[in-house]
Amino acid sequence: MAIIHKTTMTPGKMELLAGWLPAQPWYVPTGRAPAPARAGGFRLDDPQGEVGLEFMVLSEKSGGGPVAYHVPLTYRGAPLEGAEAALIGTSEHGVLGRRWVYDGTRDPVLVGQLLSLLQGRAAAQAQGLSDTRDPSVTTDFDGRTLPVPLLPPVRPQVAHTAQDTEIALGDGPRLAVSRVLRPLDRAGAPHGAVGRVTAGWSTPDGTAHRGIFAALYAG
Repeated sequence: MAIIHKTTMTPGKMELLAGWLPAQPWYVPTGRAPAPARAGGFRLDDPQGEVGLEFMVLSEKSGGGPVAYHVPLTYRGAPLEGAEAALIGTSEHGVLGRRWVYDGTRDPVLVGQLLSLLQGRAAAQAQGLSDTRDPSVTTDFDGRTLPVPLLPPVRPQVAHTAQDTEIALGDGPRLAVSRVLRPLDRAGAPHGAVGRVTAGWSTPDGTAHRGIFAALYAG
C-alpha cells in the first residue's frame, strides 16, 4: 500500500515535466513555453513497496484546443540501472529525500504492474489518497487470446508514435500506452486489442472525459 505524503518536491513535478515534454515525439508544439497542468490520473502499488507508480494526465492549451497527455511516472530512491534515457530528472522529496523520476514506460516495475492491472491481479489506487481504490479505472482482458500471467521485460524496449508508446512483450504481444488521450466518444475502442485500461480526466473548463490509457495486443 503506497503512502501519499502531503509534502513538497523541489523541483516540482510540473517543473520537471515542462522541461521534458517538448522533446517527446508525441508532444504537440504550442509555439510557447510548455505550461502543463494536472488533469487526472491514478496510481498503482509496487508489491515491494519501493517504487512510486503514477499515471498522470496533463492538460495543455494548443491552437486546436486543449491536449491531454498521459505520462506514466516512476519515483525511485536510487537510479535505475540502464535507464539513463528514461530519466526525467531528480527532485528532493520533503519526506523521502532525493527521488529519481523516470518515464514509466521504460521501468519494468510500472510495466509489470500495468500488466497485473489488465489481468485483474492489481487494483487502481486514487492519485492523491493513501490506501484508497479508484473504481473509475476499469479494465477488460481476453484471457483466451493470451496466456497469463504476462510478465514485463527486464529492460522494456519502446517505440513511439504520434499517439502512443508501444512496449514489446516478448515474441508477439505488445502493450500500447496512450500518450495523447482521446475521448471514447470520438476515438472509439482500439481495433484488435485484447485488453484495455480505461480511465478519466478533465479539460481546463471542467469537462469530464474517459478514454483508453493502455491497450494490449496479441501481436
